[in-house]
Amino acid sequence: MIKKHTIYKKDKWNMMTVEVNGKQLILREISEDWGEECHTFLSRPEMMSWVHERFPKDRFQGTEEEYEALIEAFRQI
Repeated sequence: MIKKHTIYKKDKWNMMTVEVNGKQLILREISEDWGEECHTFLSRPEMMSWVHERFPKDRFQGTEEEYEALIEAFRQI
């Protein structure tokens, strides 16, 4: 059984979702600039490591609350 989690969805073309399929975590990042990128992780710590590299706090373009909400959405998976 696959569970789908929406991390953020700004519109039809800018979103990030994570699908949990057994042990696998499949992260899909869709953007109007780059198209679709897909990353597969075998553990939550591996995914969280990627999240902190992809969204470093010092270079995040948004408010502190938006950053915390993004990180919390990943932690809830």
